[in-house]
Amino acid sequence: MTGWPRSEIDRLCTLNKGLLTPARGLTQGSQNPEKQNVFHILEVRDKLREIVGASTNWRDHVKAMEERKLLQSFLAKSQEGLPPRRMKDSYIEVLLPLGSQPELREKYLTVQNTVRFGRILEDLDSLGVLVCYMHTRIHSAKMSPLSIVTALVDKIDLCKKNLSPEQDIKFSGHVSWVGKTSMEVKMRMFQLHGNEFCPVLDATFVMVARDSENKGPAFVNPLIPESPEEEELFRQGELNKGRRVAFSSTSLLKMAPSAEERTTIHEMFLSTLDPKTISFRSRILPPNAMWMENSKLKSLEICHPQERNIFNRIFGGFLMRKAYELGWATACNFGGSRPFVVAVDDIMFQKPVEVGSLLFLSSQVCFTQGNYIQVRVHSEVASLQNKEHMTTNVFHFTFMSEKEVPLVCPRTYGESMLYLDGQRHFNSMSLPVNLRKDFLVEP
Repeated sequence: MTGWPRSEIDRLCTLNKGLLTPARGLTQGSQNPEKQNVFHILEVRDKLREIVGASTNWRDHVKAMEERKLLQSFLAKSQEGLPPRRMKDSYIEVLLPLGSQPELREKYLTVQNTVRFGRILEDLDSLGVLVCYMHTRIHSAKMSPLSIVTALVDKIDLCKKNLSPEQDIKFSGHVSWVGKTSMEVKMRMFQLHGNEFCPVLDATFVMVARDSENKGPAFVNPLIPESPEEEELFRQGELNKGRRVAFSSTSLLKMAPSAEERTTIHEMFLSTLDPKTISFRSRILPPNAMWMENSKLKSLEICHPQERNIFNRIFGGFLMRKAYELGWATACNFGGSRPFVVAVDDIMFQKPVEVGSLLFLSSQVCFTQGNYIQVRVHSEVASLQNKEHMTTNVFHFTFMSEKEVPLVCPRTYGESMLYLDGQRHFNSMSLPVNLRKDFLVEP
């Protein structure tokens, strides 16, 4: 990453400190904004490399990883041996000065003069990791013995706010819940309107801690809520964990659809039968409908060292950006207009992607309702030795079109399960939003 001069970064951070306020849910009066952790967006990846001791040159990555083995002695034998932390201990803010630093805009700009949401996903992923390192930092160690990686993007909900490439953006985040080896991170994004930063999105990520070689789980510091608001955030984290377990246990890969879902699929099947033939084999599309199999788009990425993370695997934010952009193109092609993302949820990082991998992305519309398009993106890597494909991620995006979109119809039983899964993810969206002229979030 090309760094900006330190004096320029310091100047921008100083100028914007007066505009940065603590996140909702943290103890308000006890925080001094002048002492908050405020970073320029270009500092984040450099800060992560410093914390981990990662190399900046690919040719040195093996040596850097070997040096991390020496950090094993700093790992706690149990969670009880780690000092408790507060939510404010991990609270950080990151400034993306699109307005005050026009040189940054090109990377974030769409052809429609809006902000690329795929780039925002990259920034959120980096911020989530840095927040967790703030929570688990060991003052006696120069480098962290922990390898913190993204396990799950639980939810990203967007507000009805215009994302202008000519106004500064601020991110904030802190740890909101802690298990034995995992942490939930709450993040918010704001954009400057006049003299005020207005909310744009709320995000919940789940990160896991592993040992210094990223080979096994590692304990993290317990979290102590300090106010009723923080206790509610912590309680919500427990509920989120339970919800994820329940959602997983009722997965259509494990259990049959509910009676209501079976009725839905049967009615859709009957609507596609040709009334002239009265045959189960003769299928026709209802009016204003499209077969699910015709909604697919695919892409291939060669995973170069440039896209590696601090542990020399492919950066999770890069995977999210590529999946999002393919999903957006799929929704655009299906709906016939430029769609806008309204929610992202349940992105599970099942397997790391190694540098040099061939990454196959497959996207398809799996559910539609009114102006909404639910898109599922499946990513897998190919083994060059035996040609086997292994799933690394499954992404779920909810888009909204400017006009009503066709009904997507499954033709096979497998597609019917994808339809029901898409319906479940759509129904889990916080609240349907109404499309407005200022709701412009594109790839």
